Amino acid sequence: MQPQHTWEFTDDRGHLTTAAARPERVVAYIQAAATLWDHGLRPLGIFGSHHDGDTPDAAKAGELPLSEVRNFGAGSGIDLDGLIAAGPGLVVAVSYGGGQIYGIDPEAAKHLEEQVPVVVLDVGKDRTLAAIRDRFGELASALGAPREPAVAELAAAEDRLRSLTAAGGGPRVLALSAADAGTAYLARPQTWPDLRFLSDLGVRLVEPPEGPGANWYTAQWSEAAALAPDIVLADVRANAAPREQFADNEHWRAIAGRARILPWNPETPSSHHAHARLLGTVADAVEDN
Repeated sequence: MQPQHTWEFTDDRGHLTTAAARPERVVAYIQAAATLWDHGLRPLGIFGSHHDGDTPDAAKAGELPLSEVRNFGAGSGIDLDGLIAAGPGLVVAVSYGGGQIYGIDPEAAKHLEEQVPVVVLDVGKDRTLAAIRDRFGELASALGAPREPAVAELAAAEDRLRSLTAAGGGPRVLALSAADAGTAYLARPQTWPDLRFLSDLGVRLVEPPEGPGANWYTAQWSEAAALAPDIVLADVRANAAPREQFADNEHWRAIAGRARILPWNPETPSSHHAHARLLGTVADAVEDN
């Protein structure tokens, strides 16, 4: 007699995951965990990527209370045995395309999937922010999320930003991640779902020069300053260079003297609430410019 499955979910690889009951013990990549938290779901534990260290990156965590969830490590340092031994009913991972699980070495990911059901959601450049958000919403709903998505909050934030940019023109916005004292990675807006979302709402995103790099253009700080941004979305994740490393760079000082510097998390939680906060932050800066 075949076992009865009362829970199932098809992930973005087309893989159908089934279980005898709805999973309650969930371990997730930190961005996914923060998203589930916004839906009212508390994960059992989290893991990070190769960019993360031993301590979870608070910038990626959104409003997730890191002290209340177990950290299983990051990248090649993930405690896979400990994760499996914790007995999760489901692991939620993300991918940047091609179905490859992000943040875990391929062999480790293969071993994990042999032991625990894994759902993978695509957050890559080929997805719209709305599509990513909707897929996380579907998963959260399937997991019995007790909190309704903040649809009205996001709609109001969209309307506000759209009204502020309706006249055209407006401040020039540059998204970047500091590399070191002399170098910055300038984001190519069309390869980042959240930046495309801002652009669709009328925000003037600055395009870096053509050249190597699919998602980022590697620039000297002088090149970033020459783009004359009015607003800078600065990567606040732990893998970005801390401000003190480049605070004395004259070109950074020129940027900071001219532009409003806003925190930007390229791995923001994929929820209505988190996206509304992003729009609100940008709208405040556009309005004050």
